[in-house]
Amino acid sequence: SGQGNQHPEMFALTADAPAAAPVFAAATAALRGRDPRALVRAGGDVSGDLHGNRTGQVLCCTQALAAHAALRERLPARLILAGYSVGELAAWGLAGLADPAMILDLAITRAEAMDAASDDGDGLAFVRGLRRDAVDALCEARACAVAIVNPGEMFVVGGRWCDLDALCEDAMAQGAARSGRIAVAVASHTARLAAAVPRFREALGRIEPERIDPRLRLLSGIDAGTVRKVELGLDKLAAQVSQAIDWQGCLEACVEAGMVAALELGPGHALAGMVTATHPSVNARSLDDFRSLVGVEAWLSDLA
Repeated sequence: SGQGNQHPEMFALTADAPAAAPVFAAATAALRGRDPRALVRAGGDVSGDLHGNRTGQVLCCTQALAAHAALRERLPARLILAGYSVGELAAWGLAGLADPAMILDLAITRAEAMDAASDDGDGLAFVRGLRRDAVDALCEARACAVAIVNPGEMFVVGGRWCDLDALCEDAMAQGAARSGRIAVAVASHTARLAAAVPRFREALGRIEPERIDPRLRLLSGIDAGTVRKVELGLDKLAAQVSQAIDWQGCLEACVEAGMVAALELGPGHALAGMVTATHPSVNARSLDDFRSLVGVEAWLSDLA
């Protein structure tokens, strides 16, 4: 999962899992000594905000890494790994291409590079229920851009808040089902963040070009392609900061690759909901749907 759905109980299932302890230790260091489990329970960072860009990216990567560590022994050997926004960086960690400490350090670099490239007043909004050509026209009229293409005619758009608010009003006037702001204060995945790409790509050079486990299929968000060459995959991972994500394409690629079940590691359950809505034959759940790790493990066992 990407940013936007952080909540005080996001680590409820993994907080005490012994296998996840090294992830939380690395996250505590990344958050300058603040334990992420205590941070979210208290409602956020020192300003009470769970959605600051730096904090949010670290928390979302921590969620995925901790969940994977806790469930690793119960997961099927053959996996498709796809990440939504910063979740794609976490997916590289799940694929074994970098350890948790490096992934979290890279999340910090990514967030800081995005913040430095962003203008005050930038952000993201969503539009649901209009065709892509209509959304493109709205974006052109309001100096915004499509940031993420989701299934079910749901688009994330980026730009300045004043332009995004006007775009959302225009969208509703044109018959959109819903539109509104998202709790992300940068225009992620748009050309407004082009200056962040070189800095993030340089940092990604720390990842060794190791061979990906052939039992894993790791997807690139901007084109839904399978990462076969690590260097090219890293180029795409960096470019994702300023290019639109094709999440609809990623889900289609998962289905074409034989996906029979999907587990969203969270926070939130938006991605699992997208799978259920567009591919009802796929058994899709989110970690947030369960009350305990035992429940998740039982669900995984039933898939075998």
